[in-house]
Amino acid sequence: MQGARAQQRRRIVRRRVIVLLTVAAVLLAGGWLVRRHAPGQVRTTSAAAHGATIVRYEIRSRDAHRTLPQTGAIPKQARRRPPLLVFLHGRGAGGEQSNSNSSFFEALEQLGDRAPAVVFPDGGRASYWHDRAGGNWARYVLDEVIPGAVKRLRADPRRVAIGGISMGGYGAYAIARRRPSAFCAVGGHSPAIWLSSGESAAGAFDDAGDYDRNDVLALARARGRSPWGDARLWLDGGDEDPFRPGTDAFAAALGIRATHPSGKHEGDYWRAHYARYLRFYADAFEHC
Repeated sequence: MQGARAQQRRRIVRRRVIVLLTVAAVLLAGGWLVRRHAPGQVRTTSAAAHGATIVRYEIRSRDAHRTLPQTGAIPKQARRRPPLLVFLHGRGAGGEQSNSNSSFFEALEQLGDRAPAVVFPDGGRASYWHDRAGGNWARYVLDEVIPGAVKRLRADPRRVAIGGISMGGYGAYAIARRRPSAFCAVGGHSPAIWLSSGESAAGAFDDAGDYDRNDVLALARARGRSPWGDARLWLDGGDEDPFRPGTDAFAAALGIRATHPSGKHEGDYWRAHYARYLRFYADAFEHC
């Protein structure tokens, strides 16, 4: 009797092992993996898509005082230690998901082995990516997003660029001036840059003093491009973009030219120009 029971228990154990192995095989075949990480970093999932491995994880941010999702992309043709592009989203644009789309990944794939790893951090709805009462958003990018992405995406910490769309375009310049030697390139794509505090959008800054402390236009007018060191600089926006006056004034203060292809301040414009943006960053990495 005991022998029969032992044999039955072994059969049950074998069936459970087979079920577990089958589930694992299905998950692997679908490209999904889930694992736990050290404190400060939460669950990670990764999947293959559009010529890249897409990695999703979270950061429990001390600087921003909240848990924030991140999306990373490791191009399949990338070099062993690819450079890292930090790409910042616009205001209220669905967090880190706003630019991690098929158009972006198709443009990234076109770069072949010149493609950088990319991280799309979440910056909240209207942080404008600068340190303020609600969180130290610039420090969050510099001290949490970038080191985390370098580790997870196996990127080269000596070759990092930062750029973004609208709020993120302003944020790229606001962040890079804090640590100019850390960046090979800075790109503002339809950047949200105003000519004065009174023109700025509600919620973009805490008050007039906060605007003055983070006024990249005034900084460039006073010191030219020197606050951004040797980084290559880019500015663009559609010819019908409402931020064009601020973009042109900022470009003039930096001593560079802003480009204005046909378009408005909208997703169709940015999706049409992802390839141009990514070629700029790839070229900058080659000379960094």
